[in-house]
Amino acid sequence: MSNFARGKYAQFISDRSGQAFPYKEMVTEWTGAKVHTSEYEPKQPQLDPKPHGADPQGLQQARPARTEFPTADFLPDNPFSITSGNKIMTVSFPDYSTEAQGGELNYVRFQGVKTPVGARSIEQIELSSTLNANISSTATSITLSAGDGSFYLPSNSYVVIEKVNSETGRYENEVVFYQTSTIHIDTGIVTLSNCVRGTSATFRGESFPNTTASSHLAGAKVFGCRLASIDPDTVVTGAQPATIEQYNRFTITFDSNSTSTATGGGLQCTVGPVNDRA
Repeated sequence: MSNFARGKYAQFISDRSGQAFPYKEMVTEWTGAKVHTSEYEPKQPQLDPKPHGADPQGLQQARPARTEFPTADFLPDNPFSITSGNKIMTVSFPDYSTEAQGGELNYVRFQGVKTPVGARSIEQIELSSTLNANISSTATSITLSAGDGSFYLPSNSYVVIEKVNSETGRYENEVVFYQTSTIHIDTGIVTLSNCVRGTSATFRGESFPNTTASSHLAGAKVFGCRLASIDPDTVVTGAQPATIEQYNRFTITFDSNSTSTATGGGLQCTVGPVNDRA
């Protein structure tokens, strides 16, 4: 069988125009017609649309948005100051906020206090203690070790009892609301009465999920908190607006007047919610 000629000098009649063109310059269109390259027309995309399914409704491995439990913030060096004959202690907190947040209920807990502030001991500022006896998950009266008797917890407040799961190593802290706090100077014991178990305290005006009531052993660490009063400073800007309210400090109140004027606390003290582990 002989081979086909290459058509080097041949001509071909176009199926579209009927004109003669060099054989080697002819192409086949999507319709099957043989046309010259100058006449070629590609297929219109709308004649053969691509299939389009429904829009996806979700991710395969979604990470839903959530509100993280707040953590402690660092305070500046020696953030605590108090004047003689005054119950109110001022806490410097320049990084708190520059926006109005008046009226917030902020139960704050201090940690990492390095030095006393005048006559206020580290334990008085941090409100740190331990359980004096075992308690069940339903106990409504709790006793704490008060040491030298100077430990004072404000009424109608919260404490957090620290608990670590021995198997998982995770914190399972419990927040407890109590109505009254009574200190027994002769025994060095503080009694918290009318306790509501498994609660949570507000922080920066927000409420958080309740903790779980559980049993705790004597010697477990207990930390109290204080209700912070947030008062703004009026700052002149030299621009517009002429003044702004800046929330760069707050105050806490003790049960008795200070016997001296002092500033202290040391470096890297922190302030945060009563339970800083969710």
